[in-house]
Amino acid sequence: MSMIGELNFFLGLQIKQGKHGLFIHQSKYCTKLLKKFQMESCKESSTPMATNYYLDVDEAGKIVDQTIYRCMIGSLLYLITSHLDIMHSVCVCTRFQSFPKESHLFIVKRILKYLKGTRTLGLWYPRGANI
Repeated sequence: MSMIGELNFFLGLQIKQGKHGLFIHQSKYCTKLLKKFQMESCKESSTPMATNYYLDVDEAGKIVDQTIYRCMIGSLLYLITSHLDIMHSVCVCTRFQSFPKESHLFIVKRILKYLKGTRTLGLWYPRGANI
């Protein structure tokens, strides 16, 4: 096996290697995700989910397309590998995949709005640090 060169891209993760450490992010995937769900021109959100917001079954709410909702959730679950800040919000939304309502879709779209402003965030591993 030979060394081809510096690792830049692996399984959707963008990797930047430097003399001070390693930076892993998914900004290209975030941009693609926003474009896929027509959210590239939306306003940014400062948080993925309001802290005082309680998400429940919402029996009286209007039902939304299950396929699109599940596709959004699946895409966000893949994004958790480098965006740990959205983990709680996405996991709360995964509970409602069987019968998603408008209130659930609203939160998923808010997560996407949050990602628009934070797509360049990632994980930093300094050289010599004990993981």
